[in-house]
Amino acid sequence: MYTRIISNISTFCSRASTIRHYATNSKYLRFVPTSGEYPKGFNVGGIHCGVKKDGKSLDLALVTSELPCSAAAVFTKNVFKAAPVLVSRAMLNERKGKGVRGLVANSGCANAVTGKGGIEDAQAMGKLVDQMVGEEQASTIVMSTGVIGQRLPIKKILDGIPTAFTKLGPSHEHWLNTAKAICTTDTFPKFVSRSFKLGGSDTEYRIAGMAKGAGMIHPNMATLLGFMAMDVPVAPDALQRILTHAVERSFNAISVDGDMSTNDTVALLANGAAGGEEIQPGSEMEIILQDIVTKFAEDLSKLVVRDGEGATKFVTVTVKDAQSFEDAKQVASTIARSPLVKTALYGRDANWGRILCATGYSGVTGIVPEKTNVSFIPTDGSEELKLLVNGEPENVDEERASQILAMEDLEIWVSLGSEGGKEAAYYTCDFSHETENIAREKAFDL
Repeated sequence: MYTRIISNISTFCSRASTIRHYATNSKYLRFVPTSGEYPKGFNVGGIHCGVKKDGKSLDLALVTSELPCSAAAVFTKNVFKAAPVLVSRAMLNERKGKGVRGLVANSGCANAVTGKGGIEDAQAMGKLVDQMVGEEQASTIVMSTGVIGQRLPIKKILDGIPTAFTKLGPSHEHWLNTAKAICTTDTFPKFVSRSFKLGGSDTEYRIAGMAKGAGMIHPNMATLLGFMAMDVPVAPDALQRILTHAVERSFNAISVDGDMSTNDTVALLANGAAGGEEIQPGSEMEIILQDIVTKFAEDLSKLVVRDGEGATKFVTVTVKDAQSFEDAKQVASTIARSPLVKTALYGRDANWGRILCATGYSGVTGIVPEKTNVSFIPTDGSEELKLLVNGEPENVDEERASQILAMEDLEIWVSLGSEGGKEAAYYTCDFSHETENIAREKAFDL
């Protein structure tokens, strides 16, 4: 990960105090579902409790399950872990992923680098939810996102939780409001739902999830909160394996600006309300469900990149023919977070040398220069534009390249020629003038 040095410590900010308002144009509204299929036994909702100072934006999200859940989570690797990260991780370890009843999240204040008081605030949020669902032992995941270094207006949150509890429900509108309540600089609420069947079973299961994030997006993990819930019966150990695998290929495979936050959390709850035999670690059903959850997490995480601060393009970097998945992902990550590559994409400059340069300094061994290939893949179904073939530059049609780079969606293919046959994808966006402006604005907000 490269380091950006600016006059303020913006790399430690989970979210600036500036709130970008939801987009009203079709570019973003097309990503917001108007209906959905939601898992049984979950009640959700979002309200305004006063963390955000505009007096109206939803800022408190609450999720409860009628049945005890198996739970899994993946947290930020930033050394400065926020209080809710520490509290939630301790709760899950204590319970060994069993008997979790819900989740509470606030937006507008990160409760990060807030000392002992911040820990107490996060614990108080979880404890009140526990009481509302009738649990004596800690059973609630806690999340926060917003400005770092400030204490939560905890009285407003604690006063708001009972109100939120009375307004919970299972409808599409309830899920939409929950997704809105975790947003900060997002321009649209990000949530997805779908139904599926496992193996030859006739039982229909459902999964729903939401995420927030638009800047400071880079693993491990990005500045995001992510939450998924499903009504499949899954043993806790299997659920953690499923989530870890899925996150490695989704939320840990996205980058907007290369910065890692203090609050990042992705959680997965499974309450088994739809019935069926509990899925165990190492079973065939675990692998089937793992693929379903991974694809779902990929789709959800892509929405975060699409809403990248200042972004004009959604870019998939696919690296093929590596000796391992890890090698392929490392190369794809290096390309995806290269400032030179990202600015070239914004400028519609087919400078494949920047892509090749990033590939070369990725630190991956086994790359065969004389067998390396680079192409642009149009998303309109037209023919790929080959830039480098077996280490030799192609005579690139600049007009055709400019047409491809003008598209909102773009894919870059790089083949390493190692004959290992492994591949990985990474999702990123371009760097625009607006990216710089937003970064500067956020720095002053600190």
